[in-house]
Amino acid sequence: MGHPGVAGGRFGKERIRPALSAERIETGIAPGAGMRFHDSASRKKPERQFSPIMKPTIKPNIPNFSSGPCAKRPGYSLSALSTDILGRSHRSGLGKARLAKSIAETRAILGIPAEYRVGIVPASDTGAFEMAMWTMLGARPVDAFCWESFGEGWVTDLQKQLKLPNVRVFKAAYGRLPDLAQADPTHDIVFLWNGTTGGAKVPNGDWIRDDRQGLTLCDATSAVYAMDIPWRKLDVVTFSWQKVLGGEAAHGMLVLSPRAVERLTTYKPAWPLPKIFRLTKGGVLMEEIFEGSTINTPSMLANEDYLDALAWAKAIGGLPALLRRSQDNLATFEAFVATHPWIHFLADRPEIRSNTSVCFTVDLTPDQVKKMVQLLAAEKAAFDCGAYKDAPPGLRFWCGATVERTDIEKLLPWLEWAYEEAKKA
Repeated sequence: MGHPGVAGGRFGKERIRPALSAERIETGIAPGAGMRFHDSASRKKPERQFSPIMKPTIKPNIPNFSSGPCAKRPGYSLSALSTDILGRSHRSGLGKARLAKSIAETRAILGIPAEYRVGIVPASDTGAFEMAMWTMLGARPVDAFCWESFGEGWVTDLQKQLKLPNVRVFKAAYGRLPDLAQADPTHDIVFLWNGTTGGAKVPNGDWIRDDRQGLTLCDATSAVYAMDIPWRKLDVVTFSWQKVLGGEAAHGMLVLSPRAVERLTTYKPAWPLPKIFRLTKGGVLMEEIFEGSTINTPSMLANEDYLDALAWAKAIGGLPALLRRSQDNLATFEAFVATHPWIHFLADRPEIRSNTSVCFTVDLTPDQVKKMVQLLAAEKAAFDCGAYKDAPPGLRFWCGATVERTDIEKLLPWLEWAYEEAKKA
């Protein structure tokens, strides 16, 4: 089952290609028709000539750049999935074994500490994070950090749904980060590792105290498998299958530290909990959830799809290869932005720039940006690349590990063409 950049075996060994450089753009390997470039070392924007931008002819092999559900792994085929579990109970020996395998492979690839629990829970990342908030918060004051729409959603839950009395909110605009140093180690902390709709990520976990008294609750759904996660800095981590590994939706992963387990078993919230949120029974953790027995009925087909993605990740070199692929994808866009004056990263500080949900502003009106997105889709050069509805008008491209860098390189001439066409509109 071959695909670009991979050869041999079921998935093959990853072939590492050098990042797209300004020199390659300058010599015509990448887009640049009608542009004059300065030496790449100067990092200056180019001067525009008045020659027309020709419509490209080569398109990405896989033009799927959605930030969720995300592109399937290279070479993906439904025929590769095992089907012997279909039509069987998820509580059968076979069903539990398959779910437990997903948990074990997740732990192994991500390097999650042995003392942390890992479980499959309902309702994707949203369900997993809601479960954590509703079962653990309220014991201490809460510091919430947000800089885009999903983080703001968690703040709404804290203030208007849970109605917690002691919540401090630290907020920043899209593409920025709030002052993380304001975190109080005696408080619980709620934050995202990567802002999927704003293109800004937390650069590291140095701001989180090792001797903290509160819990850290981290929504890491567009960061896990693409960014270095310091697990022991975090007490609750949630993510979904549909992001970096391109899995299917509706299932979430919940990772708990021993401190989080202690909170669950010693603290009882003042509000009632629906069944799908309950992680304890009689004050005791329901360990079976973290051994392959799910709270409600999972999709066994979606689980097989996730196992296929995990096997691919392992075959290409595991977490280091996944991180490198995503970072190389971002570097390809960075080389393009450095030589094109009309496109800008929404997160202008490189150290906080997301390498998965990469967000841009463009020197066009909102209507012209929509036209640009429509042109790219109509030409089948890029699907689902418009900015999130609540974010500033612009473009957003998924750059996780399942996206091939060669497809981004083929996309770039289309970006320049679509920009010029939309500007005429």
